[in-house]
Amino acid sequence: MSKEIERKFLLPAFPAKELENKAIAMVSKQYIYQTYLAFSEDQEIRVRKLVNNEGLSDFTHTFKSGHGLVREEIEYPISEKIYTQLLNNTKLKPLEKIRTKVEYEGHIFEVDEYKQIDLIVVEVEFPDVHSAEVFTVPDWFGRELGQEEEFRNKTLWIKLQTETL
Repeated sequence: MSKEIERKFLLPAFPAKELENKAIAMVSKQYIYQTYLAFSEDQEIRVRKLVNNEGLSDFTHTFKSGHGLVREEIEYPISEKIYTQLLNNTKLKPLEKIRTKVEYEGHIFEVDEYKQIDLIVVEVEFPDVHSAEVFTVPDWFGRELGQEEEFRNKTLWIKLQTETL
């Protein structure tokens, strides 16, 4: 299993001004459809359909375990056929978001704009815990979300299934 070391922050708005004044540079943009197949308090299994700017799709299957700054993660590509088979005959609604990856001072930030709710967050992944701890947070970030349950993708997805967003 590989480790995911990540910090997550609320954004008051999409960082358009930072892109315009070249404080950050656009790396990529994709549309993500994320559906959970199984979950418990500290584990989750999800699938994603990722659509790039050209309209081409990739599909992934992911297992995550744990809470906090460091989590275990196994992610690998799957075919469209497997993705469709996993979701066929379910009435599950995917969590939809636009992910914009930007570069800032050697870091890649993932800005997620959620489509079904009014929420924009930015995630920063790190190679090790020390890098995460000494990271200087840009002034255009909002408050750190840490592991606040209400902002976890799994929680947002569960609420979407029951229409309580």
